[in-house]
Parts: sequence; C-alpha cells; structure tokens
Amino acid sequence: MNAAGPPDLPDRDRAGQQGAEPARADAPLPERYPPLPEPLLVRGGELADVVDDHTHLDSLADHEVDALLAAAARVGVARAVQVGTDVASSRWTVRAVERWPQLLGAVAIHPNEAPRLAQRGGLDAALTEIAELARHPRVRAVGESGMDAYRTDLTDPAALRAQRESFAAHVAIAKETGTALQIHDRDAHDHVLDVLAAEGAPERTVFHCFSGDAALARRCAEEGWYLSFAGTVTFKNAQVLRDALAVVPPGQLQVETDAPFLTPAPHRGRPNASHLVPHTVRAMADVLGLDTQELALILTRTAEHLYGPWYDLGDPGPT
Repeated sequence: MNAAGPPDLPDRDRAGQQGAEPARADAPLPERYPPLPEPLLVRGGELADVVDDHTHLDSLADHEVDALLAAAARVGVARAVQVGTDVASSRWTVRAVERWPQLLGAVAIHPNEAPRLAQRGGLDAALTEIAELARHPRVRAVGESGMDAYRTDLTDPAALRAQRESFAAHVAIAKETGTALQIHDRDAHDHVLDVLAAEGAPERTVFHCFSGDAALARRCAEEGWYLSFAGTVTFKNAQVLRDALAVVPPGQLQVETDAPFLTPAPHRGRPNASHLVPHTVRAMADVLGLDTQELALILTRTAEHLYGPWYDLGDPGPT
C-alpha cells in the first residue's frame, strides 16, 4: 500500500507538550562524537527537516540527549524516532517523548530478548506492558521486533518459538494501536516473511536497518513496505546493500542511524548520532541518482506519513 497522505491519527496528534524542554541550541557536542558534516539543505538554502527513523538514546544522560538533538538540528535532522528494545528502555522512551518534542517513540521487546524472557516465564508480562506503552499518544511505532538468527540460535525450537510468538504479538499490537511496525531482521529473512504472511503485515511496515539483497528489497517494495537504510550503506564492502537500495522507489525509503551503532563512513568505528545522517543521505542520493535536496524532501514526507506529526497544531516545535 502506497498511500500519499499522512495516516489518520485523531487522538495521537494532539499530545500535550506542557513541560517539554527543548534541547538547548548551544549544548556542546560531547568530544567522543564525530564532528558535524555539511548541513542538508533544501531548495532556497533552508535547512532540511530529515527524520532519523531509528535511534537509541536511552543510555545517555539528559544533557547528552540535549546536545545530540541540538547538533542534529544544526545539520538538517531536526527529528527522530527513539526506539525501545525491552521494558526498561521502552518506559524510558515514553518519558523521553514527553520531555523532548523532537522525538516520537517506538516500544518493543527485541527478538534476542524474547527467548531469555520466555525461559524465565516473563515474556507474556513484558508483552502486556509493551501493549500498554504503545497506547501513549506519542508512541507511533511498535518495534524493534522481528527475528534474529545472528545472535540467537534459531535451530533451538524453544528460541525459535519465543521469537515467532513475540514477533506475532508485536504485529498484533501495531494493528490494535494503529501504529507503524519497525522490524528487526538479521539473518532471518525467511522467518520474518513467514510471520508477516501468517499474521498479515500492518499497513505501515518498516524494515529497520535493511540488510537484505536486491531480491528481498524488491519483494518488500512490491508488498508496499518501507525500507530504512543505516550507515552500513556507506561501507565500502556493502555493495549488496547499495544494489538493494537502487531497486526501491524513493517514496518507500527511510534513513536512520541505529545510534550509537553503525556509524557511516568516514567515521566508522566512532559512536553514531543523528547529526551524522547527512553522510548516509548523500550516499543514498548518489546510488539513486537523485539530488540530495530532492531526496531529503521525500524522506521527510515519508516519515510524516509513517508516524504522523511531531508537534501540536500551533506548536512549531523547539526553536
């Protein structure tokens, strides 16, 4: 499905921002992070408004979040989706989206966490809490959930069952709440496709940090799903990813950091953050044969279609 306009979010786009504290524009960037790249601009020389589709800020102190959000805004990446991976980080996500208007949230149990919780008898309770957190008006995605055969041995029937049941539950939560689904798929493409076929994908389904080949990318695009590319697409040894990117209609693309991981070239090996998104956008534009300004506008429109508005009507957001 490739609807042109933003989703209907009558109750979710009125979330109050009373007490929200915008990131300080003068907050210094911590020294461990790479420097700011050239800003992303749109026609007329204005700063772009690209969204970091997937980031993890929950390990940082508040003043560091302030600094990273301010740095990102200075280069045309003014908004982000903060993603939880367990109950604790999902609770933090809800607090974060109440504090920082630049953030919307995603909540979930990571697929590698699901077997551990199941073994302790805690998976059902965790999923129940995720379902409650997903009803917060500024939580606009369920994720990251999916399947992972890289860090979990899916030849173990118990582990496979836990991941599949957890993923299916997240699909159901996304449908019930009318939110997008952010999928984690690592070395588990067939498993992910099997669950989506069995459960039915939500209307707005995003493959976070897409890691498949051109054939999988084409399949996802044909299904109307969205593919988010991270800094990995800039790596010299990632031609398979660039080939996959090349077959996706631009309107079904997103860009992300997966920060603090997957830092794009030329800063691979250092901590990642939203202010480095311009490196990835420029690499994507080169692959697609698009002007960077044009791609920035497309990415922004698609993010707003997927997640709805960030700010209240009449509230332009942080200044």
